[in-house]
Amino acid sequence: MRALVFNNSLQYQIDYPVPHISEGDALVRITHAGICNTDLEITKGYMGFQGVLGHEFVGVVEECSDSNIKGKRVVGEINVPCGQCMYCTSNMTNHCTKRTVLGILNRDGAFADYTSLPLDRLHVVPDSVSNEEAVFVEPLAAAFEILEQIKIVPDDKVCVLGDGKLGLLIAQVLSLTGCNLTAVGNHSEKLSILDEIGIKTKLLSSFRENGFDIVVDCTGSSSGIKTAFQIVKARGKVVLKTTVAKKGLIDTNAIVIKELELIGSRCGPFDKAIEAIAARNIDLYPMISREFSIEEGIKAFQYASKKDSLKVILKIV
Repeated sequence: MRALVFNNSLQYQIDYPVPHISEGDALVRITHAGICNTDLEITKGYMGFQGVLGHEFVGVVEECSDSNIKGKRVVGEINVPCGQCMYCTSNMTNHCTKRTVLGILNRDGAFADYTSLPLDRLHVVPDSVSNEEAVFVEPLAAAFEILEQIKIVPDDKVCVLGDGKLGLLIAQVLSLTGCNLTAVGNHSEKLSILDEIGIKTKLLSSFRENGFDIVVDCTGSSSGIKTAFQIVKARGKVVLKTTVAKKGLIDTNAIVIKELELIGSRCGPFDKAIEAIAARNIDLYPMISREFSIEEGIKAFQYASKKDSLKVILKIV
C-alpha cells in the first residue's frame, strides 16, 4: 500500500505492507487524514517513533468481525490499551503503561491506504459530518478534555495561549461555557477566525492583561508556559497542551509562589467532539489551509511546517 513513513527521514512508499488484523480488530481504508503538530515534532525526534505517521483520520471499515460496523465511515481513538494493567482496570486506559498509540508509539498510523485499530476504538461518523470535518474529531476531543478535567463557569476569566490548530479549537470549545475568554496569538489572520465568531482575541506583542483564573498553553513552544505563569492569578489553574521534541527547563518558582494548580491535558471524549461538529457548534472549514494527495505527502509536511499554515489534509482515496 501507499504510506508516508518516518525512518529518520520522511519517505513516501508504494509497497508498504497492509496491516494484519487480529480478532477484534478492524481494517480501515483511510479516505482523509490531518497533519498535526505532533506529526511535525515526531520528524524532529519527538517520542523516537519510526513507522507510518498520522493519527487524525476518517475512513471506511473494510474488514472486521462485526457486520454492524463493516462498511461504515469511522474515526478512531489513538490509544490502544492492554486492558489488564492498573490503569486499564481503573478506567484510565489512555494512561495504560503498555499502550500503543496510533502513529506515535509502537503502532503504525493513518497516513496510508489502510490502518488497523480494535473495534472498541472506533466511532461511526454521522452522515451530516463531512470527511474534512471528521478529520478534526481527534484534536477536537483533546480540546473537550479540558472540560472533563476542570469546571469552567461564566464568571471565570480564561486565556488560551496559541493560535495554531489546537488553540483555535480549544478557544471555540471553551467559549461554549460562556466564560470571559481571551485568545492570544502571534498571527492576526489566524485570530481573525475567532474574531468572526465573536471570540475576543489579542496579539501577544500588545497583550498586557493578567489575573486570569485559568490559562491554557497550546502555543507549541516551550516559552508558552512562562507566559502562562506570568498572567495567571495566584491560586489559578494552568492547563498544558504543548508537547515538543526539544525539552526545555521550566522555572517552577511561580508554581510555588503563586500556589498554582498545574494540569496536563491530552486525549479526550470522541462522542462530545462528534456531537459538537454535527450540531455545528464548532466552525472548522476556515481552519483548513490546504489539501494534498498522499503522493504529495512530503510537500504537504513542508507546507504544514509554515508559520501561517493551519490544518493540512491528506486525501488518501
